[in-house]
Amino acid sequence: MEKLTIKEPLDLECGIQLPAFEIAYKTWGKLNAHADNVIWVTHALTANADVADWWPGMVGEGWLMDPSEYFIVCANILGSCYGTTGPLSENPGTGRPWFRSFPLITIRDMVKAHEHLRQHLGVKSIHLLMGGSIGGFQALEWAAENPEVVRHLVLLATSAYTSSWVIAFNEAQRMAIEADASFFQDTPDGGLAGLEAARAVALLSYRNGPTYNHTQPLFEERLEKQPACSYQRYQGAKLSKRFEAYAYHLLTRVMDSHNVGRNREGIKNALQSIKAKTLVIGIDTDWIFPTEEQKHLAANIPGATYSELHSSYGHDGFLIEVPEISKRIKSFIGNGKTY
Repeated sequence: MEKLTIKEPLDLECGIQLPAFEIAYKTWGKLNAHADNVIWVTHALTANADVADWWPGMVGEGWLMDPSEYFIVCANILGSCYGTTGPLSENPGTGRPWFRSFPLITIRDMVKAHEHLRQHLGVKSIHLLMGGSIGGFQALEWAAENPEVVRHLVLLATSAYTSSWVIAFNEAQRMAIEADASFFQDTPDGGLAGLEAARAVALLSYRNGPTYNHTQPLFEERLEKQPACSYQRYQGAKLSKRFEAYAYHLLTRVMDSHNVGRNREGIKNALQSIKAKTLVIGIDTDWIFPTEEQKHLAANIPGATYSELHSSYGHDGFLIEVPEISKRIKSFIGNGKTY
């Protein structure tokens, strides 16, 4: 993992400045002479810059992201806890971590950070920009903000805006974190019990009823402690061992504010400004970003193609159905050797 330190302040969309900040990132392969053989992946809520780790089957020889052909980049998002500046980073004004006082950021601010890194790496254009879920938010925002840079755009299980349905899920998660009194103590491990409960809430939107009914079968003889109960607790504890409650609380607020049409004369106008050749992939069992939201993207981005994927894993299908997703993207970009 590498880090880039930006010494000048970042002007945030909320109207205040974030002082000097760091971006953690990872790359594979080499940038070509034209500085345009780039695949840039924007990651989802609790992922990190190591796309080869959290998206197995995507990076490697013969796979979609082949380091022998492409220069592959993934940067940890602003506000996260995997190396990029976030709530547990030091506030230069106090000498202590930010905790709950970290400024409110947006997807647009995250894209500004990506732009700093793009220029630092010497990338002139991005051959393929792709992301799912909140990663799709970033990719969409970037393609609208800087349409000349992105040549191919792939959006998976995402939307042009955050719906009230998703905001409600996010608020329920924040309520779970805030119900943990330690969250308000501003210590590195504050709010972790609440984070476990929040993750259990989130899983209900990432999967769906039929998936739970299949993977967590009932035991008729039991009066309590069915498999679904232990599964929820296991997944909550698993996240609390690798993530922070303050970052999670902040990033759900970032999700809430996502609207690509803000200050761009509306969503339709913003989408129509995108120049990249675009593929939008929806998942038929996704409850958090239903397919009508991806169809809306494809209908309003000029020349975009919509492709629907069947998966029994709901929203998480974009992380799991790697062979089929790779096949569709390879077909879409036509082998990608255009440089």
